[in-house]
Amino acid sequence: MPGALSGTTPVTVAGGGSWGTALAHLLAARGLPVTLWLRDADVARAINLRHENPRYLPGLALDARLTADTNPTALDRPWLVLAVPAQQLRGWLTERKKHFQPGLVLVNAAKGLETGSLSTCETVTAEALAGLEPRYAALSGPSFAAEVLRGLPTAVVLAARDETLGRSLRELFSGPAFRCYSSTDVTGVEMGGALKNVMAIAAGVCDGLGLGHNSRAALITRGLAEMSRLGVACGASRGTFMGLSGLGDLTLTCAGDLSRNRQVGLRLGRGERLDAITHSLGMVAEGVKTTAAVHALALRLGIDAPITAAMHAVLYEKRPPREALKSLMSRGLREE
Repeated sequence: MPGALSGTTPVTVAGGGSWGTALAHLLAARGLPVTLWLRDADVARAINLRHENPRYLPGLALDARLTADTNPTALDRPWLVLAVPAQQLRGWLTERKKHFQPGLVLVNAAKGLETGSLSTCETVTAEALAGLEPRYAALSGPSFAAEVLRGLPTAVVLAARDETLGRSLRELFSGPAFRCYSSTDVTGVEMGGALKNVMAIAAGVCDGLGLGHNSRAALITRGLAEMSRLGVACGASRGTFMGLSGLGDLTLTCAGDLSRNRQVGLRLGRGERLDAITHSLGMVAEGVKTTAAVHALALRLGIDAPITAAMHAVLYEKRPPREALKSLMSRGLREE
C-alpha cells in the first residue's frame, strides 16, 4: 500500500477535459510531479510543447512543469485524480483496472449519479475496483476550470471518510488562490455536486424563458430544499448542503454563464432541441443524464422532487419548458 502523500508523491490526473486540465495545472503549480493522462495525442503534444490545451481551454497558459501522456502505464501511480464523466466512470475504471496500484489514493472530481444503478461515484469506484481497496476522496464545489487557470480565488471541499487522508489532500491541493476544505460526508458532497446540475438546467430554462430574477431566486431556494431532502434520504448530513458542494456550487451553476448545464437550460428555454444543444456543446453536460438518475432515485425513495420531475418531463418526455415550469407554480400550497 502506498505510504503517506507528500509534495513529492507522483500523481496522475486522468481526463484531458477542462476540469482535469485545470486540476493538473493546479497541482503542477504547487510543485508536485504531475502527469495529465488523456487519449488525444494531438492535445497531449500541444500541452507538452505549447503548454496549452487548445481543445478545451484555448489561450490559457498551463504550468510548464505539467506533462501529458497517452500511455496507460502513466496510471500506475500511488495517487490518481479522476476527471472522467460520471456515466463513463465504471467502464473507464474496469477497462484500466490492471494498471492501478492496490491501495492507491483516488480523488474523484466528476459530478453525477450513474444511470441504471443510480449509484454515486464512490459506489461505482468501489465496485469497479473491488480487490484494490482504493483510498477514496471526492472533490467538489463552485469551480469553473477557466477561472482556476486564471488564478482567480476559488474554494472547494474535499471529502474522504478517512479524516487523516482528507486533511492531507486539502494541504496538497490548497494554494494562494485555491482554498480546499475537508469533510467526512462523502455522500453529501457527491450528492450535492450531482443534484445541483439538475437545478442549473432548471435555472437556465427560467432565464431562457425570460421569467425574471424572482423566479430564479425561488428556484435556487426550493432547489436547495429538494437537494437536501434527497441527500438526507441517502444518508448525507443536511448541513453539507449549506456548504460549498451544495449551496455554493448551486449558486454558481445556476447563475454563471460558464456552466454547461445552465447553457443547456437557457437554450431549451429559447426553443432549441436538446439533441442539437448537446451536439454543439462539444463537452459533457452531466446534468442531462443525471436528471434521469435523480428522477428514478426520488421515485424509488418516495421523495418529493418536483423540480427534478419538471426537468425530466422537459428532457425526456418532450414537455414544453414553459408548461413544465407552470406546473411548479400550480402545486398545492404548503408550509415552507
